[in-house]
Amino acid sequence: MALKHYDKLETRSPATREKALMSALPKLIAHAKKNAPGWARILKDVRRPAGVNSRKALADLPVTRKSELGDLQKALPPLGGLNATPAEKLGRLFVSPGPVYDPEGRGENWWRSARGLFAGGFRAGDRVLNTFAYHFTPAGSMLESGALALGCTVIPSGTGQTEMQVAAINGLQISNYVGTPSFLKVVVEKADELRVDISCLKRAQVGAEYLPPALRNAMRERDIAVTQMYGSADLGVIAYESLGRDGLPTEGMILEEALILEIVRPGTGDPVPPGEVGEVVITSFNKDYPLIRFATGDLSAVLPGKSPCGRTNVRIKGWMGRADQSTKVRAMFVTPKQVNEIVRRHPEIVRARLVVSGESGADQMMLKCVVRERAAGITEAIVASIRDVTKLRGEVELVEAGSLPNDGKVIEDVRKYG
Repeated sequence: MALKHYDKLETRSPATREKALMSALPKLIAHAKKNAPGWARILKDVRRPAGVNSRKALADLPVTRKSELGDLQKALPPLGGLNATPAEKLGRLFVSPGPVYDPEGRGENWWRSARGLFAGGFRAGDRVLNTFAYHFTPAGSMLESGALALGCTVIPSGTGQTEMQVAAINGLQISNYVGTPSFLKVVVEKADELRVDISCLKRAQVGAEYLPPALRNAMRERDIAVTQMYGSADLGVIAYESLGRDGLPTEGMILEEALILEIVRPGTGDPVPPGEVGEVVITSFNKDYPLIRFATGDLSAVLPGKSPCGRTNVRIKGWMGRADQSTKVRAMFVTPKQVNEIVRRHPEIVRARLVVSGESGADQMMLKCVVRERAAGITEAIVASIRDVTKLRGEVELVEAGSLPNDGKVIEDVRKYG
C-alpha cells in the first residue's frame, strides 16, 4: 500500500504543531468560559485566558474527571453546562450507563474518526460494515461519520444477526469492518461455519475492548489487516494505529491532531516524566463541547520518537488499564488522591505505591517508597501521615530506585478473595 496521509497536519514538525496548539488554547479557554456555564464555574479563577498559552499554564488549571460527569449533569442538566452549543442546537444526545449523556454536533466528521480510518487503510469507495451499536451510545455514529467523510459507503449493521452479517459481506462484497475485535472473530467464525466466502474483507478497525495479539495474527493469516483506535463517548477518537509501508500496524497509537495530551499521576493533575505510565488527560478543541483537562480514567504512556509511517504527532502505548484504583481497606475507601497527599507532605519521596494485602478481616497496608535520602525518622513520619490522611494504620518500606514497576499503579491490591 502506498504510504499517504490524511492531510498535511499529520506531517508537521512537532514544534510547528505545538506552536499552533498553544496559540489556539487561549481562544478555547475564552470560548468555554463565555459560552458554557459549567466551564465558567470550573475556570472561575482564570482571569486572563490569554495567559493560558503554554503547557505549564495549562497544568495549573483544574482537572475535570470523567467520573464526575454524572454529578455535574444532575446539578446542571442535561450536560453539566460543559456544552458551549445549546442542547437544542445539537444533532444528537446519547445515553451511556450511569446514566451519562453525551452530545454530538452537526458538523461533518464531528467525532474526528476519519483520520484514524484513513491511517488504517480505509479509502473513498470502500464498503464498510459498521457493527458498532447505533442505539443510545455513540460508537455507531462515531465511526459512520468518519467513514462517510472519507467517501466510503457504510452498511449500518450494528451487532448480532451474524448470519445476516456474513450474507451481507458476501452479497455486497464488503471490504472493510469496524466494530469490536471479539465480534469480528464471531463473524469470521460464522462464515467458516456456513462455508460462505468472505475473502473480500481486507481491512478492520476495531476498538472498545482489548485486541488479543493472537486474534490480530489470525486475521492477518486471512489477509485482513486489523488496526485499533482508542476513543470515548465524550471525546470521540483520541488516538489510532497506522499501517506502515509493509501493510502492518506500526508501534503505538498516534494522537489525533485536534487534541492536547497530558499524562498525569493518577489522583492528581501533575504531569509525569516522559515515558512514565499515568492517566490520560485530554484538552479537546471542540467548539460544541470543549473539554479542558478532561481526565479519561485510562492509563497510558508516551512512546519516544516518530512513527515509521511518517506521522509526526505524539504516540502513546494505547490503553494500559484504569487509573481509578480506589479500594476498600477495613471498610474504608483508600484512593490514589490520598496516596498522593501523603507523598506531597514528604518532598523526600520520589515515588510511592500502596500495597494492600492480607485476608478478609485482616487487611494490611504497606506504602513502598523510593526516597532521595534515608533521613532519620522519615519512616515514622510517613507512617504518621498515612494514619492522618487515611484514618487507617499502615506500614512503610523504603525501596531502591527502579524497584517499583512503571505501570501507573498508585494502589496495588494483592488480596486473595474466595
